[in-house]
Amino acid sequence: MTGRGRLRLYHFLLLVPFVSLWVPFFNRATPALGGIPFFYWYQMAWIVITSVLIWIVHRLDRRARHD
Repeated sequence: MTGRGRLRLYHFLLLVPFVSLWVPFFNRATPALGGIPFFYWYQMAWIVITSVLIWIVHRLDRRARHD
C-alpha cells in the first residue's frame, strides 16, 4: 500500500496519550502543582503533549508524502 493509506512506525506515537490516560495511572491527589491536584494537572499536561505529538506526526507525514 502506498501514499495516504500507509501506516508508518511514527503513527504509533498517537497511541501514547491513550495508554498514559488510563485512569489507574493517575487516580490520586498528590503531588499537587500550584494547589491543583495531580489528577487534574496530569490531564491538562497531556492536552499539550498530545497536541505536540499530533503536530510531529503531521510533519512527518507531510515529509513522507513529498519524498
